Amino acid sequence: MCTMAYLLTPSLLTNFTTSTKRQKKMTDIAKLGEFGLIHHLTDGLKPKNEATLYGVGDDCAVLHYPGTEVLVTTDMLMEGVHFDLTYIDLEHLGYKAAMVNISDIFAMNGTPRQLTVSIALSKRFTVEDMEKFYNGLRMACDKWGVDIVGGDTTSSYTGMAISITCIGECPKDEIVYRNGAGDTDLVCVSGDLGAAYMGLQLLEREKSVYYQQVDEARKKNDKRALEQLAHFQPDFAGKEYLLQRQLQPEARGDIIRRLRELNIRPTAMMDISDGLSSELMHICKQSGCGCRIYEKNIPIDYQTAVMAEEMNMNVTTCALNGGEDYELLFTVPIGDHEKIEQLDGVRLIGHITKPELGQMLVTRDNNEFELKAQGWNPLKG
Repeated sequence: MCTMAYLLTPSLLTNFTTSTKRQKKMTDIAKLGEFGLIHHLTDGLKPKNEATLYGVGDDCAVLHYPGTEVLVTTDMLMEGVHFDLTYIDLEHLGYKAAMVNISDIFAMNGTPRQLTVSIALSKRFTVEDMEKFYNGLRMACDKWGVDIVGGDTTSSYTGMAISITCIGECPKDEIVYRNGAGDTDLVCVSGDLGAAYMGLQLLEREKSVYYQQVDEARKKNDKRALEQLAHFQPDFAGKEYLLQRQLQPEARGDIIRRLRELNIRPTAMMDISDGLSSELMHICKQSGCGCRIYEKNIPIDYQTAVMAEEMNMNVTTCALNGGEDYELLFTVPIGDHEKIEQLDGVRLIGHITKPELGQMLVTRDNNEFELKAQGWNPLKG
């Protein structure tokens, strides 16, 4: 488990526009220039994988993958759309940005090997800010033995943009796609669901309260109140797990390892980024099948349930549609039932059916409802 502390910075004001005294301690990126910054951030990176023949330092990285298939995944993260620097510090952001890409490789039953990172930055960011981002990035990569082999840095007029590509490998006959689920297969998930979403709701609530207080202080021109708010820190006691799931997600390579040890070969698999309901519908569509999952079997942490009740939200809906869990959703042949029962941290939540039976949720009182994909649409304004 990563040992980063929670550095929940309450506002962009305290992150980047604090006193002149602090500003003097920061190093303007322009002072180093693009190539100087890249050298500063990547100095000391040594390849860990035999497949990495040459990493940072030339026009291209050089990779060698004889006798295996190469997996490639890319994610782009935009400030104000995918992340909010009001409540996520740059170290956690770097960790999360790398980990969600690593998760995609595991979701194909692969092994992550290399990663490239490209960043666009506005003038408010400093060299020290980028050091924090790369610290988080390196923590995530070191955890799974991933080499940072390249990328790009450029300027931005509108904040921060991040594009990360992760490269992995998997033998051809071991790759697990979304389209292999069949009738009577068991539907399984790792970990618990909905916690990351409730962590986001908690952070958004505290952000709203904070800015309301700032607006009131500004209207009254209360300089003392504004000074106190500059050091505002919400009380998250008892809700640490929810924050961890939102700010510091973990790719479930441990589950992939256990599946291999038990000789369990999933027939279809995805990581849960947009919510259980959405991902299960992807598997059913691409596999040409239906499914039936049971509300009583969906794994939900106690803190998630408490937070949902506090916010007057339906906890099952949060688990189905919240997203950003990065747990593994997979199907296995019914003959592997006893093996699945041996797996700690994996829950059997339902089974695959014929396509004409639809994609259904069976509630605790045995009513049936069609699953709906209500996951977040990044292209919708």
